[in-house]
Parts: sequence; C-alpha cells; structure tokens
Amino acid sequence: MILINLLPHREEKRRQRKRAFFAGVGAAALAGAAIVGLWYTIVQQMTAAQQSRNDFLKAEIVRLDAQIKDIANLRAEIDALKARQKAVEDLQTDRNLPVHLLSDLAAQTPEGMYLNAIRQNGQVVAVSGVAQSNERVSEFLRNTAYNANWLDKPELVEIKATTQQLPNREQRRLYEFSLRVQLKRPAAAAAASAPAAGAKSS
Repeated sequence: MILINLLPHREEKRRQRKRAFFAGVGAAALAGAAIVGLWYTIVQQMTAAQQSRNDFLKAEIVRLDAQIKDIANLRAEIDALKARQKAVEDLQTDRNLPVHLLSDLAAQTPEGMYLNAIRQNGQVVAVSGVAQSNERVSEFLRNTAYNANWLDKPELVEIKATTQQLPNREQRRLYEFSLRVQLKRPAAAAAASAPAAGAKSS
C-alpha cells in the first residue's frame, strides 16, 4: 500500500529550522552574556587588586617622603654641626698665628730695614716700612719666600725713594716699601718645617 503525505511538509521543515535557529541564537546569547559577566567579574577583581596595590604604594610613598625629609633635616643639622666644629677648630689652630707671624717677620727682616705697619686681612698680611736700599727689600722677599715657616708668596706692591732729614740736619736717602705675604695654615707650615728640620739635622 502506498502512503501519500498531503500535509505541507516544506512549511513544517521551515518552521523547525526557524526554531532551531532561534534556539541557537538564544543559546549563543546566553553563552556570550555568561562569558561577558565572567570577564567583567575578573576585570573588577583585577581592578580592585590593582587599586589596593596603588593605595599601598601611595601610603609607602608618603611614609618614605617623611623619612626623606627627616634625613634631609638630619643632614642639615650634621652640616651645621660640622661647620661649627670647623669654626672652633680654626679658632683653636689660628690663635697662635699672630705669634708665629711676628716671630717670622722678626727673623726674616734683614739689618737696615724697619717695619712701620703690619695689617692682616684673613690670610693676607700687608707690610710697609723703610729700607736703606733696594737690596734690603730684595733680601727680605727672598727670606720670606725660602726661609720662613709661616709666610708664603711674598709680593712687592710698591717701593719708592725718599729723602729723610736726620736730627743733625744730614739728609739720608731711604726707600719706602709696601708688600704682601700670605700666612700658611698650621698644617702647611708643619709640613714645610719638617723637611727643613730634616735638612738641618743631616
């Protein structure tokens, strides 16, 4: 017996394909929404974790900035203390310099030469006086350059001839001079005097 299907089978197949298509689209949409939700949750957790790390880093930076400020203040205090200590040490070491200066000037001044004024400005000493000849001034410059322990770098500023009248109405030709010398620091003076002492002993 032959069976003949008189129902509209094409329309039924079309309806089945449509239902299958919409079911697939719905399943895909649900799967996509689930994936997006999962990814959003993961991103939120990562963002929260990164924000927590950022907050921790900010707190640590603030703490380190405070420590750096304290260290800078300590360094400033240490520098101020070192400056005060150096000033006290300089005063301690320089207190004998006038004695050494006068002793060296007296030892290196040749006969026939007289000092009228001595002025000290820091490490520079200005000396003025009268000499019987130019040679006396040259000898004084040589002595301070090579033989003095506390004087260094003599420099002639001015020398001029002058006539001086003596009490017996005799006139004498003299030379007024002014020069500059530098005072050595105590450490430099000690270093310079050590070789000289060794040379004398040998």
